[in-house]
Amino acid sequence: MEDTSRSERIHNLDVTLWVGKNGIDAVTDELADQLGDRDMVKVKFHRAARAGTDTETLARELGDRVNATVVETRGHTAVLEQ
Repeated sequence: MEDTSRSERIHNLDVTLWVGKNGIDAVTDELADQLGDRDMVKVKFHRAARAGTDTETLARELGDRVNATVVETRGHTAVLEQ
Protein backbone atom coordinates (compact mmCIF):
# COMPACT_ATOMS: atom_id res chain seq x y z
CA MET A 1 0.00 0.00 0.00
CA GLU A 2 2.78 2.42 0.86
CA ASP A 3 4.45 1.79 -2.52
CA THR A 4 1.21 2.69 -4.28
CA SER A 5 0.87 6.03 -2.52
CA ARG A 6 4.56 6.79 -3.18
CA SER A 7 4.11 5.89 -6.85
CA GLU A 8 1.04 8.12 -7.01
CA ARG A 9 2.94 10.99 -5.39
CA ILE A 10 5.76 10.62 -7.90
CA HIS A 11 3.30 10.46 -10.79
CA ASN A 12 1.43 13.55 -9.58
CA LEU A 13 4.54 15.66 -9.04
CA ASP A 14 4.91 18.61 -11.37
CA VAL A 15 8.23 19.27 -13.06
CA THR A 16 9.83 22.15 -11.16
CA LEU A 17 13.35 22.03 -12.60
CA TRP A 18 14.37 22.01 -16.25
CA VAL A 19 17.89 21.19 -17.44
CA GLY A 20 18.74 22.82 -20.75
CA LYS A 21 21.75 23.61 -22.89
CA ASN A 22 23.75 24.93 -19.92
CA GLY A 23 23.63 21.47 -18.38
CA ILE A 24 23.46 20.35 -14.78
CA ASP A 25 25.99 22.93 -13.56
CA ALA A 26 23.38 25.63 -14.13
CA VAL A 27 20.72 23.97 -11.95
CA THR A 28 22.67 22.37 -9.10
CA ASP A 29 22.06 25.19 -6.61
CA GLU A 30 18.38 25.43 -7.56
CA LEU A 31 17.91 21.69 -7.02
CA ALA A 32 19.56 21.92 -3.60
CA ASP A 33 17.20 24.79 -2.69
CA GLN A 34 14.13 22.89 -3.87
CA LEU A 35 15.12 19.75 -1.97
CA GLY A 36 15.42 21.92 1.12
CA ASP A 37 11.77 22.88 0.70
CA ARG A 38 10.25 19.54 -0.35
CA ASP A 39 11.11 15.85 -0.16
CA MET A 40 11.03 15.10 -3.92
CA VAL A 41 11.76 17.12 -7.05
CA LYS A 42 10.87 16.21 -10.63
CA VAL A 43 13.48 17.24 -13.20
CA LYS A 44 13.05 17.39 -16.99
CA PHE A 45 16.15 17.03 -19.18
CA HIS A 46 15.79 18.83 -22.51
CA ARG A 47 17.44 17.48 -25.65
CA ALA A 48 20.26 20.04 -25.51
CA ALA A 49 21.21 18.83 -22.02
CA ARG A 50 21.21 15.17 -23.05
CA ALA A 51 23.59 15.57 -26.00
CA GLY A 52 25.80 12.50 -25.97
CA THR A 53 24.40 10.95 -22.79
CA ASP A 54 21.15 9.66 -21.31
CA THR A 55 18.69 10.80 -18.67
CA GLU A 56 19.73 8.16 -16.12
CA THR A 57 23.38 9.23 -16.24
CA LEU A 58 22.58 12.93 -16.00
CA ALA A 59 20.14 12.38 -13.15
CA ARG A 60 22.69 10.34 -11.22
CA GLU A 61 25.38 13.01 -11.72
CA LEU A 62 22.98 15.75 -10.64
CA GLY A 63 21.94 13.76 -7.58
CA ASP A 64 25.57 13.15 -6.62
CA ARG A 65 26.26 16.89 -6.65
CA VAL A 66 23.53 17.64 -4.11
CA ASN A 67 23.67 14.38 -2.15
CA ALA A 68 20.28 13.25 -3.45
CA THR A 69 19.00 9.88 -4.64
CA VAL A 70 17.39 9.20 -8.00
CA VAL A 71 14.01 7.67 -7.17
CA GLU A 72 12.82 7.13 -10.74
CA THR A 73 13.62 7.99 -14.33
CA ARG A 74 11.03 7.80 -17.06
CA GLY A 75 11.61 9.14 -20.53
CA HIS A 76 13.50 12.39 -20.15
CA THR A 77 12.28 13.03 -16.63
CA ALA A 78 13.78 12.05 -13.27
CA VAL A 79 12.60 12.28 -9.68
CA LEU A 80 15.19 12.93 -6.97
CA GLU A 81 14.85 12.93 -3.20
CA GLN A 82 17.07 14.04 -0.36
